[in-house]
Amino acid sequence: MTTITYLAIFALAVYSFIINKSRAVSLAKFSNLHSQPYYHGIYSAVFMFLPAITLLILWTSIQNILTNLSIKDYFGDINDPGLVKFYINSVIDYSSGVSTRVIEHSGFLPAVERYSSLTYTNSILKIIVAIGLSVTLLRLSMKTVTVEFKAREYVERLFVMLMKLSSIMAIVVTVGIVLSLLFETLRFFSMINIFDFLFGLQWSPQTAIRADQVASSGSFGAIPVFVGTILISLIAMLVAVPIGLYSAIYLSQYAPYKVRTFAKPIIEILAGIPTVVYGFFAVITVAPFFRDLGDKIAPGALSGESAIIAGTVMGIMIIPFITSLTDDAMNAVPSSLKEGSLAMGATVSETTKQVIIPASFHGIVASFLLAFSRAIGETMIVVMAAGFAANLTLNPFESVTTVTVQIVGLLTGDQEFDSAKTLSAFALAFVLFFLTLILNVIALNMVKKYRELYE
Repeated sequence: MTTITYLAIFALAVYSFIINKSRAVSLAKFSNLHSQPYYHGIYSAVFMFLPAITLLILWTSIQNILTNLSIKDYFGDINDPGLVKFYINSVIDYSSGVSTRVIEHSGFLPAVERYSSLTYTNSILKIIVAIGLSVTLLRLSMKTVTVEFKAREYVERLFVMLMKLSSIMAIVVTVGIVLSLLFETLRFFSMINIFDFLFGLQWSPQTAIRADQVASSGSFGAIPVFVGTILISLIAMLVAVPIGLYSAIYLSQYAPYKVRTFAKPIIEILAGIPTVVYGFFAVITVAPFFRDLGDKIAPGALSGESAIIAGTVMGIMIIPFITSLTDDAMNAVPSSLKEGSLAMGATVSETTKQVIIPASFHGIVASFLLAFSRAIGETMIVVMAAGFAANLTLNPFESVTTVTVQIVGLLTGDQEFDSAKTLSAFALAFVLFFLTLILNVIALNMVKKYRELYE
């Protein structure tokens, strides 16, 4: 019923936009309006939609709290708060059809009946009140369609406010992510020495589950994990940077218009392929290729899981990021610079090297940073092509792992967030976040130092 209510309110908002815009158009035939007709339509739609949706959200939140409190009385003989919460969730799941399990408690079925009755009654009242409010606001908005009404100013203020709220929300979410990582990381470092984590050479958190193992510095040494992450990411960049950069140079400076319009969308298709498909490609195609190639040099030298396999496929995946962003950066260079260079007698190659690339250097570096960040955060390809083994090696032909793969492994399934094993995932994430931040700062300083400014 809630979904139907939302759809009804949305339909009324659309109707409000259409009818009030039409009224404003009719009014404009006889006099000059302060605002364009579509501003009147937008104002009336928003004036009706926002209050109704806010009411629904608040009603639903309060309804859930009051309903849970009402059925909590049926389990008053239970002193364990966790068990009471479990029973309440079981009642909700049973009533909504998610579960068919009946809890062996005298108050369970009465609680189910009570919850179903309250939910149905609240849904009916919610629909009546929400639709009634929407219709009332619709009628009120129709009265605002006048010559003097400043609909444009109200609409612009509203959208400016929404943009401010969006900016604040982005900042709040970022701060929340950092703080959540920081608090859990500090809990981990209260159990494990920070120097043992940052400089330890053995990573095997799966074995650190007993009290006498928690303090083991070797079990939580993160060096092999970060070395594997950097190794695979560097291999990916070695594959993606030359191909992506040269592709962008060709598309922006040398390719005919027809070739460009045909080739660029095909390259960008690579960005839309799911990473699990790249994982299958690595396992089925790339791994046998490298394994057969290695057998010709030294039989058995290369297994089906190695850093070079994962890095190569990952490099193919991030080619469109570099190509697209670099191409856009080069095309953003003013045409007068290129034409002036060519008019002075420089060739296209010289113009590209001496003018286009320096002028778009900041955009090129940004594409490299985005691609590198994408490589660091990839998980599925590494799982399927490089494995989970945390080996401390710089040999690209051996199996390694990455931070993201270890985080997935540590947080998969039911976990206790009081153990060093689980909290180590947050420590890995926080250190990776900090290292990425340092790389971004270094790159930005480099761009600022070498960037050439053109007017």
